[in-house]
Amino acid sequence: MRVIGPEDLEAAAQAIEGGGLVIIPTGRWYMVCADASNAQACDDIITGKRRPSGKPLAYVAPSVAACKDRFILSPEAKRLASAFWPGDLALLLPWKNPEDATQHSAVGSPALVTIAPGILGDLASAVKVPLAATTANISGDASPNDPGPAITIDQVHSFLADSGLEADFIVDGGVCPAANHMTIVDCFTTEARLVRTGLVHQRAISAALGTEIRTA
Repeated sequence: MRVIGPEDLEAAAQAIEGGGLVIIPTGRWYMVCADASNAQACDDIITGKRRPSGKPLAYVAPSVAACKDRFILSPEAKRLASAFWPGDLALLLPWKNPEDATQHSAVGSPALVTIAPGILGDLASAVKVPLAATTANISGDASPNDPGPAITIDQVHSFLADSGLEADFIVDGGVCPAANHMTIVDCFTTEARLVRTGLVHQRAISAALGTEIRTA
């Protein structure tokens, strides 16, 4: 495992294309990334994180055009994508092709889709495979002493030791400032519903939709 800078994303992309794992900084926290179509790599992440069965990894699309190639975007989804992508918003979207859903089972059906800003978005554009990502932390620890996902390189190393995961590269982005979740909106249902609040505020979602969004 090597710590590299953001200027070395090509090496990180090649590692993911080869079935490896890479840890990337975002404005929120560090994320573990893998080839979304590589079942073994994704299963390794899910097992290492002790992530509940059926809780998907995020699918990080490189662009809205690429997202439309694989997923069906409702009018509401298109409005939210236009307002907040790239950004800290993920949408639950139906696959266009059922075979794609089968080949990318770790990101779910409907899939949890985002277009990320910064280094994570740059990596999604650099890789020649679909990118899956999730937070660098052990799932399910809600104790008062749980610090949440890693926001520093030292915390990334602690996560790797606790999870047993072996990352090919950690991209050093310093301290992640926000330490908060993406907002999730379900656009698979007839009417968009707010699944989880996060950095994109519920009021902003409602403003972009032109109507008060309901919670799922």
